Amino acid sequence: MVNKKIVTLMSILGFVFFTTFAWAMTAVPPNPYATDVIAYQAGSNAVSGYTDPSTALGEPSRVTAAWSGGETDVTMFNPAWNTDQIVSIGAGGYLILGFDHPVYDDPYNPYGIDLLVFGNAFFKDSDYPHGVAGGIWAEPAKISVSQDGSTWYDISSVTADNLFPTQGYTNTSGPYGNDGTNPSNFLKPVDPNIDWKGKSYSELLALYDGSGGGTGVDISETGLEWIQYVKLWQPEVDSWSAEIDAVADVAPVPIPAAVWLLGSAFMGVIGMRHKRL
Repeated sequence: MVNKKIVTLMSILGFVFFTTFAWAMTAVPPNPYATDVIAYQAGSNAVSGYTDPSTALGEPSRVTAAWSGGETDVTMFNPAWNTDQIVSIGAGGYLILGFDHPVYDDPYNPYGIDLLVFGNAFFKDSDYPHGVAGGIWAEPAKISVSQDGSTWYDISSVTADNLFPTQGYTNTSGPYGNDGTNPSNFLKPVDPNIDWKGKSYSELLALYDGSGGGTGVDISETGLEWIQYVKLWQPEVDSWSAEIDAVADVAPVPIPAAVWLLGSAFMGVIGMRHKRL
């Protein structure tokens, strides 16, 4: 005789599964990148021609113009520099970007990093053109975050347009190549504890582990559970101008809820059957 409890539980499980599946098929997923420019003020030394804030919307650049003509891949030694790819902030300037959803301090985010800020920093090549990280060329901007776009909380642990430089593809053959075919993951942070100094390009690719780079921000230092607005800004005394390409919501890596639900229900069925036997 068929166990009625098992039949009932399986019926409920099937309803939940198909309801979840139908919702997933119709729901519009949030955009993992900034979708709105809330405000922009070019600083006193912002770079001319790089003052279009909309260039900071959407995903970071994977390809940029080559100095010799044509295009080249964006790598950790070869940053984006087109006027339609980055926006300059400058001394006393600021850029405020908004997401179409809350960015959470998610415990499942890799390395505790919740937000990524992409600039056009790059590793200095101490063995040109082979690609050996002898330092980093950075033009730092301060980072603040907010839930409402009005009350701001400063991030003190990291600065924008700094570590880690953008890597557009995971298989670009050299630091100045244009043959990449496998896009890197712009929603996955680099392990902030890697030892990058003096490393070769191939060693750095391995350390990036598929990540597309970006400055990693841990929201927890503000005490907030989530944010929706990011402000990149520079004090008036700065003698440089930071450039911003994009900001991204880090993708968590949990066991999917539907899988967890199915697994829990299945184990419940096994447990009931075992008890009955």
